[in-house]
Amino acid sequence: MRVAFILAALLAATPALAQNQDKTAEVDKIFSWVKLGMPGCVAAASQDGKLVVNRAYGLADLERNVPLTTESLLDAGSIRKQFVAAAILLLVEEGKLSLSDDIRKHIPELHDFGHTITIDHLLTHTSGIRDWVPLLNWASGDPDVMSLLLRQRTLNFVPGTEWSYSNSGYVLLPEIVARTSGKKFSEFLHTRVLDPLGMKNSRYVDDPDIVIRNRALAYEPQGSPSGGAWRMDMRLGNERGGAGALFTTAADLVLWNDALASARLGKFVTESIQAPATLSNGRKLTYARGISLLTESAGRMLLHGGGAAAYRSIAAHFLDHGISVAVLCNAGEASDARDDFAAGIVDLILADKGFKRAPSTPPPAGITGVDVSGRAGLFFNERTNEPMRVVANNGRLAIAGGRPLVTLAAERFRVARPSTNFMSNDDFELRFLSNDQFELKSMEGVTTHYRRARPFAPSADDLKAFAGRYESDELSAFLDLTPGRQGLAARLNDARPLGLEFRPVDRDTFQFGNFTMRFVRDNAGKVVALDMNSPVFRSVRFTRR
Repeated sequence: MRVAFILAALLAATPALAQNQDKTAEVDKIFSWVKLGMPGCVAAASQDGKLVVNRAYGLADLERNVPLTTESLLDAGSIRKQFVAAAILLLVEEGKLSLSDDIRKHIPELHDFGHTITIDHLLTHTSGIRDWVPLLNWASGDPDVMSLLLRQRTLNFVPGTEWSYSNSGYVLLPEIVARTSGKKFSEFLHTRVLDPLGMKNSRYVDDPDIVIRNRALAYEPQGSPSGGAWRMDMRLGNERGGAGALFTTAADLVLWNDALASARLGKFVTESIQAPATLSNGRKLTYARGISLLTESAGRMLLHGGGAAAYRSIAAHFLDHGISVAVLCNAGEASDARDDFAAGIVDLILADKGFKRAPSTPPPAGITGVDVSGRAGLFFNERTNEPMRVVANNGRLAIAGGRPLVTLAAERFRVARPSTNFMSNDDFELRFLSNDQFELKSMEGVTTHYRRARPFAPSADDLKAFAGRYESDELSAFLDLTPGRQGLAARLNDARPLGLEFRPVDRDTFQFGNFTMRFVRDNAGKVVALDMNSPVFRSVRFTRR
């Protein structure tokens, strides 16, 4: 429960704006969870291009008791993707790049995957290139991100056929801007975007390790935030991916949103950055180029969130009401409700216009009374062997990682609300042929068959046959496997054993959490490799040494 209290000591250097005292007090209530001596958030909003909210809550530096102000610079995380997209589109407009360019035209040292990956694939997260963040987590040593990307020899999927969020594209895109323009990406962005738009408090840095004036440090709570124990947590050095970071203010992000709304970067850039991405089969997504496109009770909305270690951010623009809002936080998990904070501010502004957003409604359940318990379990794609877990809860089925499904009949189910980050906006239907087999039909009519995992109980000798060291050049990683109590104990890159075991789930297949490894045998039946699957990378080959 949030308790309101006096925040005057935390609101230093907040300028007077065109906002009444009542609205200020209501905004303060939204951030009343920020207590004395803790980090917090900076929030701003505009109505029809006029700044109506600009407030700061909490501390920028806990050790020195420095307050957050409306001019404090915070890492905007993935919101920077919009700015990268704008830089690319400016060069496209000038004829120096084309959205259909093969990226190897500009970065020829990238592996030839046998499929053309275009600049637009990178912009729209449809390239199939694996996200660098988990690659770095698996890698031995601390290789730079670009070298990891150059090691990749396979893709998650054929470019253009699916959507999967990948930070890797937004490492390669700034490099393309730099090589094409002959300038550092940070220099290009300041000259062509930030400075012309008047974003005077924003700074794009190639290296976040440098001194940044007015930077607010970021912290994660240790235990309960009310306990007062905090740990500094920021992405620096190689953890930032090597493509730089945008340090900005909430007011500058609102200015950016308003600039997009008023086409200050020109008609081509404005329309292109907001154009929905389209898969190769013609399906339109709710993601454009660095921006999500949503529609809710308040109308059309452009938004994107960001997170970089303990920094949290969101920036949104409500097209039908001329409202922009941005929230930047440095309080880690304590500020994970950033979307709710932004929504609360928008509701206050809408109320002044006599508009009230309708509350969100739960997805429909469909028919009730169907016993779905026998349908749940682990299934595998009969063509690719990729796993899919079906779960049953409160009489409804769901695919792990997605929302509950709508029950159409005892054997038929469909997705309730398609979304980009769950199966690429597919409005699919799932039909069970038996409890052990189902078919998934996409919105375009393509049918994929899945079969239930078959019980597999390897003997002690079987487990010994799987044991050994396996290496992946793509991940710059090696994996040691030894027989465990109920499966295979894994140790990555000589790390200390963590007591984690991959347990058998199907023939030659073991699983731990969301990670699934399937062993590969030669013609004589000897185990020679394994393929690792996870939600963020697929079929990464580890060869036995």
